[in-house]
Amino acid sequence: QVQLVESGGGLVQAGGSLRLSCAASRRAFSILNMGWFRQAPGKEREFVAAITWDGSSTYYIDSVKGRFTISRENAKNTVYLQMNIVKPEDTAVYYCNAAIPKGGTWGPITNSWGQGTQVTVSS
Repeated sequence: QVQLVESGGGLVQAGGSLRLSCAASRRAFSILNMGWFRQAPGKEREFVAAITWDGSSTYYIDSVKGRFTISRENAKNTVYLQMNIVKPEDTAVYYCNAAIPKGGTWGPITNSWGQGTQVTVSS
C-alpha cells in the first residue's frame, strides 16, 4: 500500500497561486497514474487532475483547465499541482491518490487517503 502525504495548502487571495505536493512512500509510485482530488465542505470528493505514470498525458476537469497544472517527479516519488488564478470555488481539502480512468473521468484506485491539504481562497 502506498502512503501519501499532501502539503502546500494554505490561505490565498483570489487570483493568486499555490503549489501542492504529494509525496508517496513507495517506489511503485513511478508506475502508477496519479490524480488530485478535492472535497469542498458539504460536497462529495471530486476528481481534479490526473497524470499518467510517465508524465506523457494529463487530464483536468473543465473548471480548472488553463489554471491548474499537474506534474510529477518519479525520482522523488512526488506529484505536484500548480494552482494559478485560484477562485473561491477552489476552496477545498485536496488529496492525491493513484488514479484510474472511470466512466469518462478518473477515480481513485483505492479508498485509502492521506490527510489532505486545505486550500482556502478568499474573495
